[in-house]
Amino acid sequence: MIFRSLVAAMLLFTGAVHAADAPTVKASDGWLRVLPGNLPAGGYVSFENVSDRTVSIVGASSADYADAMVHRSSTDGGMGRMEMVDSVPLPPKGKLAFSPGGYHVMLMGAKHPVKAGDKIVVTFALSDGEKLPVTFLARPANATGPTD
Repeated sequence: MIFRSLVAAMLLFTGAVHAADAPTVKASDGWLRVLPGNLPAGGYVSFENVSDRTVSIVGASSADYADAMVHRSSTDGGMGRMEMVDSVPLPPKGKLAFSPGGYHVMLMGAKHPVKAGDKIVVTFALSDGEKLPVTFLARPANATGPTD
């Protein structure tokens, strides 16, 4: 009887560990627009929350840049503006794209020259404690998407 209880407990624990290993958010089509000189780069990516609960993006970092911040661009009364945001909610089973004119990750202070064709990793911090590393393809300043 004790043996069966131990086996059942181990199976439950193993199942919980595997469930915790499953990512809550997936990312695809990461690209960044590289500007001349030491100007900041803007990073864009598509996110998909595959879980049944809201998860938020609460930060970003990159070993290739001194600073990474999540921003949102908007237009108000014909005036363009950009603001840093602390959290971007991803609804359950929902998708959200960081795209030009909307949410993006602003990468400042490149630690080495970044040129079109380079691959840069940005790690997003999620509200559930998960870290999501995403590979971004560096594109030229006139790029409008990941493949144009």
